[in-house]
Amino acid sequence: MNPHSRFKSILLPSTFFACGVFVLALCISACSGGGSGTSTTASSMGTVSTSLSDPATCQAPDGQFSHVYVTVTDVQASTSATASSSGSGWVDLTPSLSSAPKQIDLLGQANNQCFLAMLGDNVELQAGSYQQIRLILADNSMSLSNNACGSAANCVVLTSDGSVHTLQLSSEAQTGIKIPSGQIASGGFTVQAGQTEDLDIDFNTCSSIVEEGNGQFRLKPVLHAGEVSTTSSSINGKVYDAATGNPVNGSGTVSLEQKDSTGVDRVVMSTTVAADGSFVFCPLPAGNYDVVAVATRADGTIYAPSIVTGVATGSTTGTILMHAPTVSAPTSTATVKGLITSQNSSMAGTIADIQLSTLETVSSTMYTIPLPPTSMQQSATLSLETAASAGTTVCPTGTDCSAYAMQQASGGAYIGAWSASGATLTQSAPLASYVLDGEAFVQSSGGTADCSPSELQSTAYALTGTGPYAVAASTLAFTSCQ
Repeated sequence: MNPHSRFKSILLPSTFFACGVFVLALCISACSGGGSGTSTTASSMGTVSTSLSDPATCQAPDGQFSHVYVTVTDVQASTSATASSSGSGWVDLTPSLSSAPKQIDLLGQANNQCFLAMLGDNVELQAGSYQQIRLILADNSMSLSNNACGSAANCVVLTSDGSVHTLQLSSEAQTGIKIPSGQIASGGFTVQAGQTEDLDIDFNTCSSIVEEGNGQFRLKPVLHAGEVSTTSSSINGKVYDAATGNPVNGSGTVSLEQKDSTGVDRVVMSTTVAADGSFVFCPLPAGNYDVVAVATRADGTIYAPSIVTGVATGSTTGTILMHAPTVSAPTSTATVKGLITSQNSSMAGTIADIQLSTLETVSSTMYTIPLPPTSMQQSATLSLETAASAGTTVCPTGTDCSAYAMQQASGGAYIGAWSASGATLTQSAPLASYVLDGEAFVQSSGGTADCSPSELQSTAYALTGTGPYAVAASTLAFTSCQ
């Protein structure tokens, strides 16, 4: 991370890199009629219960946070893809939370591998295709009994000194965290009459927290959802050092990716690699995923990424081998530095939230290569916030800006298709070629796209020579921002 950047993404020690996955499992089953207060027949209805899960990934003792508390006041769904937050047609999935909001530690100990707590009692749900879901958090001024945050409803607790800091919200308290159909697997969640369904919502906790230059912490979530099965709803495997045949002596991260509408493989969920090399994702929507593993050895050497394609829910990847270069640690690293700017239609600086990713084209597909865990980067992608010039960071005239510095592997990715007997991975190229991808969001919007266009990509930067490798990336200049 560039020390001169006024705003920075959250920094979490590498042992606990990756996302916390915040999952609401909506268990929908046939009901026997009555209790809905409507004339709808029982055969067209279902029953919904709501629970929460979060594989704790960025907590003490090695993580920056010992706790991340959020207070949930409601979960709602709509069959309309265009329904506004204040419009009609929203179904309340957790009516009991309106009188008894639930404060939950996203880094708490789950009762089982997937779920943390129940959020509501069973309620009836009309069969249909639900195109929007929203999760509503309490305003920080809300008074709570037994409040772990003290005065605020949402907060983070730092590992270093135990201090409590309010987790500032974007629009979550007023309009909810929205999950549109484009972020729901298969474009919507379909409830069939008389059938049992399960829906999960995954919330990338760690990379959704931005530490601002004034020392405040702000929630900047983008969520995904999809139907899951009560059985065979996980993907698991192990990550080993190819040279030693043992778990990596260091830290690793594994991401699940799926293609977006443009064909780019985007991170859906990430998790850390355990000391024994194992990893697991659960629960998961049914489908196929590409599994991308990155790792950093204790001496600072960064392994080339490993990609296993076409892994179905309910499968194991087997052992994914990570290949370290035979050269020294600095030569295994490519440092990418650059500047992001934002301005409005009047050519004046304006603040924007930016999600920055590193992409690599492998076998004709562009994959997101998660940032390898180091002491200065612990999220699969980088969350930035542009701001006016401050300190040694000087923005071009008429812009707000943010400087960044990222470390990536210098080696090209190894890739292979999933096989029940284990994937055979081959290296795509000796050296990597990276594209910087920036996505802009309205500041404090909770994930509304900003600027025109809202996504910018750099040219491909192909590493050459013997290193150490440094990329001075061209500025990603966002214009016509709000």
